[in-house]
Amino acid sequence: MSKCGLVILDRDGVINKDCAQFVRSPEQWQPIAGSLDAIVRLRRGGYRVAVATNQSGIARGLLDIAGLEAIHAQMQAMLRECGCELDLIVFCPHGPDEGCACRKPRPGLLQQISTGLRMSLQGVPFVGDSPRDLEAARAAGCTPVLVRTGNGLRTERDGADQGAMTFDDLAAFADAWLESPAGALRGSPAGALRGSPAGALRGSSARVLRG
Repeated sequence: MSKCGLVILDRDGVINKDCAQFVRSPEQWQPIAGSLDAIVRLRRGGYRVAVATNQSGIARGLLDIAGLEAIHAQMQAMLRECGCELDLIVFCPHGPDEGCACRKPRPGLLQQISTGLRMSLQGVPFVGDSPRDLEAARAAGCTPVLVRTGNGLRTERDGADQGAMTFDDLAAFADAWLESPAGALRGSPAGALRGSPAGALRGSSARVLRG
């Protein structure tokens, strides 16, 4: 299997620590250990890396677009200190009852990434921590990947992983994918499944921020 050239990530619970009351400021945005280095390694390995994130805190009045842009600016600044940037960030600002096309589990955000980067989504890994991430991946033709950070352990424990390949964290996924995408998909030793439970484009649906 050849490299697809693109990896898509959820944000909260995959790149940064999640927060029950939403990440509302740059000060609250805290990367998960190893996540920034994983993105750097994916970029240096020849992959473009994009983020697709639901941000209903905007619809709930907990933060505004400017606040979200400040959070993403900090994320990009921290990545630049490590030697890279994200190629694209897309987000859905809508609430769960607004019926938009972009809020995961619908595939709208992923389709916007495909359009923005002019790349096919077929087989592209989408790494998330919740059932809606996995559903969005499948709806868009991506390969669903679950990490056990954020809500991932609960997703796995509840049987909502839907057979997705599963890794302890983003760093473990990057290890496997860079070594052998085909091996990672098979869940082989090359997949390095470390650990287990036992052991800005503005539209009606989303905004896009370029790095």
